Amino acid sequence: MSAQIELAQKLLLHIGRGLLGLYFILPGISKITGWSDTAQDMANHGVPMIPVLLVITIILQVGGGVSLSIGYRKQLMALLLAGLTLSISLFMHDFWTMEQGIERLHETQNFFKNLAIMAGLMYVAGAPLRN
Repeated sequence: MSAQIELAQKLLLHIGRGLLGLYFILPGISKITGWSDTAQDMANHGVPMIPVLLVITIILQVGGGVSLSIGYRKQLMALLLAGLTLSISLFMHDFWTMEQGIERLHETQNFFKNLAIMAGLMYVAGAPLRN
């Protein structure tokens, strides 16, 4: 493989990891600044132990997002963030409990978008360590 192709692949991997990390960092920060709104939204979806789970979510989103972005323990962070994404999807994007309409379509789209994010995270988790 040529050096240019290898450099381009590394660059794409770093950019991809950075974008995945950013996907978690920004919502994590918004959960800090919008704590009460986030807690209310979680309550509306029947999430238990809201203060504890919200703190864990913020730590995972901000800390895990930064860690993933810079490549520190990227495989572990990718797995943790994939699990978090699954949990958020099941609790917060529960389209199957909604009546037909625009809100159900919106939550269906969010749910399947999150599956794609999980796929990217699982790819990072399974990628060779040298990347």
